[in-house]
Amino acid sequence: MSAGPAAARRGDGPPPRRRVTLGNRLRRDWPLLVMVLPAITLLLVFAYVPMLGNVIAWQAYSPYVGILESPWVGWANFQRVFATPSFWEAVGNTLTITAFQLVFYFPVPIALALLLNSVLSPAIRTTIQSIVYLPHFFSWVLVVTIFQQILGGAGLLNRLLVQNGFGGLDIMTNPDTFLLLITSQQIWKDAGWGMIIFLAALSTIDPTHYEAAAVDGAGPWKRIWHITLPALRPTIILLLILRLGDALTVGFEQLLLQRGAVGPGTAEVLDTYVYYQGVLNGDWSYAAAAGLLKGVVSLGLVLGANKLAHMVGEAGVYKREER
Repeated sequence: MSAGPAAARRGDGPPPRRRVTLGNRLRRDWPLLVMVLPAITLLLVFAYVPMLGNVIAWQAYSPYVGILESPWVGWANFQRVFATPSFWEAVGNTLTITAFQLVFYFPVPIALALLLNSVLSPAIRTTIQSIVYLPHFFSWVLVVTIFQQILGGAGLLNRLLVQNGFGGLDIMTNPDTFLLLITSQQIWKDAGWGMIIFLAALSTIDPTHYEAAAVDGAGPWKRIWHITLPALRPTIILLLILRLGDALTVGFEQLLLQRGAVGPGTAEVLDTYVYYQGVLNGDWSYAAAAGLLKGVVSLGLVLGANKLAHMVGEAGVYKREER
């Protein structure tokens, strides 16, 4: 039998939740709100206010007359986007690079975190972590330059091959190896950053779980499979959702720097396509329409991946409202 109102009054049941009004929350949290106000202001000025300029996707925009005076053309720019073969070529390159890096780059930080977490010496672990994390602070100009000095036509690898009687090999200008090249650059630069995130998740695992599993006879691989990976699953799913949401934005600066070496047929992605069409060619309205389509698809990928996360019992980017 359920306890009635009388039992609740006697204190047998849980106390009723007290609803905090908006005014009380503002008075309580005003120091925190003041602290985040500069960040919110920057976000509004540099992220949300410029979104109003997307209206030029429905105009024949000219910077000489401005948004208010540019004529409206309706959905004509979007029709041009769908009818342009070069746009679909950029979409294909973007999806190919994203899928390739999702398979060959995304697991690398997880593997590095598992390996580094198994190192018993804190000094060695800290040293390795610092070395692997350091390239994250390098600009893409520096990263591409380093790879050029090693793998380029006049690079170290090519000189060693020629000196030993082998043919020359210029990986930096070979379209057939471009996917491997940019993925290796991505791994070298950013795998250390992802590793730190997973190391933070690993630090939350209770060591007694490993001790109990070892007592029960579980080996290292079974402990990883039944303890470590389930503990990492929420973090893996969250980062995977964010990665899918960013799927159509793949290394603008990285690819822009190397586009001329392998050609637009291999290195042209949506971001570089919008840049060349809008900024360099001056077709602002067409570029805005292409950028808006990219944003809509990215939003759909985030919502779809988040829905899948809810279906497997994870919170995802945001939690479902419990009914």
